Amino acid sequence: MRWAVYDDESGGGALAGLDPSGALGAATAVPSLATAVAAGEAADVRWVWPDTARCYPGLLRAGARVARCHDLALAEGLLLGHAGRWGEPRALPAAWARLHDLPVPDDEPSTGAPQPGRPTQPALFAPVREPLPGASSPLAAVAEVHADQQTRIAALPDPARFRLLVAVESAGALAAAELGAVGLPWRADVHDRLLTEALGARPVGGGRPPMLAGLAAQIDAAFGFRLNPDSPAEVVAAFRKVGVTVTSTRAYVLREVEHPAVAPLLRYKELSRLHVANGWQFLADWVVGGRFRPEYVAGAVVSGRWGTRGGGALQIPKAVRRAVVADPGWTLVVADAGQLEPRVLAALSGDRGMATAAGPGDMYGALAASAFDGDRGKAKIALLAAMYGGTTGAGGALLATLRRRFPDAVGYVEAAARVGEQGGLVRSLLGRTCPPASTPVAGPGEPAEAAEPVSASSARARGRFTRNFVIQATAAEWALLLLAELRRRLTSMAGTELVFFQHDEVVVHCRREVAAEVAAAVTASAQEATRLLFGPTPVHFPLDVATVECYADAK
Repeated sequence: MRWAVYDDESGGGALAGLDPSGALGAATAVPSLATAVAAGEAADVRWVWPDTARCYPGLLRAGARVARCHDLALAEGLLLGHAGRWGEPRALPAAWARLHDLPVPDDEPSTGAPQPGRPTQPALFAPVREPLPGASSPLAAVAEVHADQQTRIAALPDPARFRLLVAVESAGALAAAELGAVGLPWRADVHDRLLTEALGARPVGGGRPPMLAGLAAQIDAAFGFRLNPDSPAEVVAAFRKVGVTVTSTRAYVLREVEHPAVAPLLRYKELSRLHVANGWQFLADWVVGGRFRPEYVAGAVVSGRWGTRGGGALQIPKAVRRAVVADPGWTLVVADAGQLEPRVLAALSGDRGMATAAGPGDMYGALAASAFDGDRGKAKIALLAAMYGGTTGAGGALLATLRRRFPDAVGYVEAAARVGEQGGLVRSLLGRTCPPASTPVAGPGEPAEAAEPVSASSARARGRFTRNFVIQATAAEWALLLLAELRRRLTSMAGTELVFFQHDEVVVHCRREVAAEVAAAVTASAQEATRLLFGPTPVHFPLDVATVECYADAK
């Protein structure tokens, strides 16, 4: 059973059932949407609404949790991407306008719902929702856009897989909102002690902490003059002034330089990152009531991986993981999928030799034994070269060996690379589509760059992107399927809460007495994710599961 939902931003809204054809039933206006949704929640219900990130946090705060939804904005984005129109506006007003050949409005700036611990600042003008011209009601627009999406999905070459993609993307959005609401257990006192040990006493008035101030003085002394070590331009100029040429201030560049300023400068950069990203201001902004509550953004990256708006939840450095501590009587079950992308390649390509290597043990070790005379390092370099396009130097030579031994696996990614070089589109197993060649894209952790004219170098870069996209996007789908299945299983397990997810890792906070049951649920969820995505496959997707009191102890 599907129910169309539209909220009025005041806690109320309207809802109506959808029949199998997608037609809207009798609409009911309700003063409390959370109460109505909670009353209608059942195992066979799927809520159809404009945008989970907008609709769901308010329901959670009011105590209404839902199991399944169809997120119109996420589904629209996936369908546009499949049609080669990645990046076009995807919100309900835009989808409605396209459906009726009207001018398509831009999406509103996505600020999400306010969350505890998230810094907020009043805007000069509050965002106003775009109108839905010609719609008899917002609820009718929800129903019509949903019906149109179902029709477009049915017309795709493999609608069943794409329906699974939409379902798991929507489930991920539900989990993202819940993770932000629950928060990751975080000991502010431990974090403060870690900062004090690394940086010295908290500075007063916004100055440098003592350790950074001391390192800055050492850098000045090494050069013989004062400079700002936080300014890359000043650091490059300082080296030039003493007769040393450096192209940047990246750590790998500085490590090749022999100069007394290098050691304190590298240490300064390391501690400065800690101070800026996870220092005392981070504690003030993001840790409230013993929980770190970032705002997760489902599907933020072109490959389907998540992002965050502030807080840096997906990049918690080792230096502060000691602050992630379970509550008294509780523990953390941390599960990490080892060597996920190589295993995805083995399953996608159907390469029998690589599938054999992708057993329950170390995949790189198995590859080394079968093709690289037992040299695990060479096997890893070769496989990374295949997935990321390292065709020169040592990686290129080792890739040739991999190609001879595992032709189907290497052929799979090289075919994707050729499509990209020719300006074409590639897709994940479930149908997530890469952006067109003219769209600026970014690799993991990299800023987007402006599109450049087609050239040999840009074609090769495009090929490297599409080569990895088919692997990374499918890996993201496997991880989302695991998350969705684990979320479902935990619903019936008292004393458990899903508190963290990043790329290929999940963390469950649970009472000690149910930790073994949670660990079993995580493993079963991984097996179900493999079955749903790949069907019968000899490839193993093992998890490293640890039960710990402190997150740092799982690494």
